Amino acid sequence: MHYRLTPRAAILLTIPPILWAGNAIVGRMLHELVPPILLNFLRWAIALVLLLPLAGPIFRPGSSLWPHWRRFAILGLLGIGMYNALQYLALQSSTPINVTLVASGMPVWMMLTGWLFFGAGVSRRQIIGAILSIAGVLVVLARGEFAHLMELRLVAGDMFMILATIAWSLYSWLLIRTTGPADIRSHWANFLLAQVGFGAIWSGAFAAGEWTLSTAAIHWNSTLIAGLAYVAIGPAIIAFRCWGAGVQEAGPSIGAFFVN
Repeated sequence: MHYRLTPRAAILLTIPPILWAGNAIVGRMLHELVPPILLNFLRWAIALVLLLPLAGPIFRPGSSLWPHWRRFAILGLLGIGMYNALQYLALQSSTPINVTLVASGMPVWMMLTGWLFFGAGVSRRQIIGAILSIAGVLVVLARGEFAHLMELRLVAGDMFMILATIAWSLYSWLLIRTTGPADIRSHWANFLLAQVGFGAIWSGAFAAGEWTLSTAAIHWNSTLIAGLAYVAIGPAIIAFRCWGAGVQEAGPSIGAFFVN
């Protein structure tokens, strides 16, 4: 498959990281108001309700979705059930800055995932670009002084974010390799809802487990309501729509650099 970084693709791939940066900030703001995995479920439950009027018929019996449901279930698990839940878990003990900096290692994970599992070639230019990308992250982490690198300590949240980044890399490669009926792939709302529908089931199951095993509670207020509206519309529906369209044109490996 031939990929090209067109101006349209560049714009599409720039929008999601901006919205996801806001997602990290809002997720940290809400971490004392709602448990992290439940936050992920509420986010996607709202997105599901918003998308249903646009593409609800894909869930009807006899829909062309059902012969391919396993592929969309896997996409829903990796991109919706795991990635976002792990990010919100990361924000329980890490800061939005640390979480986004850890996520900026995406180019390396994306190349490794493509090479190991999808037979994607890795060019010298991509390797150099990934090294420069990580070097830039280290400069930021060290605040320009090498001695500060020795003072860095990873917390549990940073490890959760590394796992989230790996899950997102797998999701992105599967996104472009997933075949399906033309009526679903050709319409953005159909394609997104097919993932969100299964993702909401995964995230609901994970949230039920969290609710059973913990004593955390929801503290409803205007901040929580506003935060849920933002994470459901911006970082979920809009960002996922733009990311999916962007990686279809430019490919996951190029798309990963835009995370920075």
